[in-house]
Amino acid sequence: MATRKLRVNRSAITHKVRYAVRNPERIVPYVKRTARDSWLRVKYPNHVDYYRAVMASDAARSPEAAVGSRSHERWLALGRMQFDYLREHGLAPHHRMLEIGCGNLRAGWRFIELLEPGHYYGMDISPDILIAAKKTVAERGLQDKLPYLTVTHDLTFDFLPDNHFDVVHAHSVFSHSPITVIDECLAHVGRVLAPGGFFDFTFDRTEGPEHHVLREDFYYRTETLVRLAARHGLEATFMADWEKRPHGQSKIRVTVPKS
Repeated sequence: MATRKLRVNRSAITHKVRYAVRNPERIVPYVKRTARDSWLRVKYPNHVDYYRAVMASDAARSPEAAVGSRSHERWLALGRMQFDYLREHGLAPHHRMLEIGCGNLRAGWRFIELLEPGHYYGMDISPDILIAAKKTVAERGLQDKLPYLTVTHDLTFDFLPDNHFDVVHAHSVFSHSPITVIDECLAHVGRVLAPGGFFDFTFDRTEGPEHHVLREDFYYRTETLVRLAARHGLEATFMADWEKRPHGQSKIRVTVPKS
């Protein structure tokens, strides 16, 4: 990933002006999104409620676009990328998997297809996107795999058992989350991880000031998230090989140290 790109502060007015000059066709959509998001932030001060409303708005137009895919081909490619990476890094059919922010199963349907029946658990804050996820299960003929799909309001995992999941996965979740949400997840994810299990998450990385854009896209320094994991007794490893793939986010793997 280019160092220059990692030092960009997308919230700075100078960056916005330069971007607008280079991409005039995106000015009107950006203004419309800013107006919508501003109204939703007033209506829903809590970030989870706010982002749930954002997802409802986006999913009403296109569930695939709501999870960040500009086309069906891109939706398939991003799902394949996530699947292939986890398979290469140890995901096996007998594993139990929890996917945080499963969306409309962009990668999830491939995980469900691989895993033994009842071994996939997907959760999301958006009821609208989970309806789309159920349609994906039906369209792919995966009903016999008995995937669990549930809506959640937080990341405490209080309804899930201890030491249960071999793999926990969150793709493009922390890139839309303030630090308080990430902290909550890291405070509790260790409890649900099985011995030897791991938690992979992607994030938007910066080497400059940490910032956000419209409270939809959040940019963090790697060391911030590594320190946060350590605060909760977890080991965090930056997965440099992920950045060799055609995806704009970075990845960290979290494990529970052996006692």
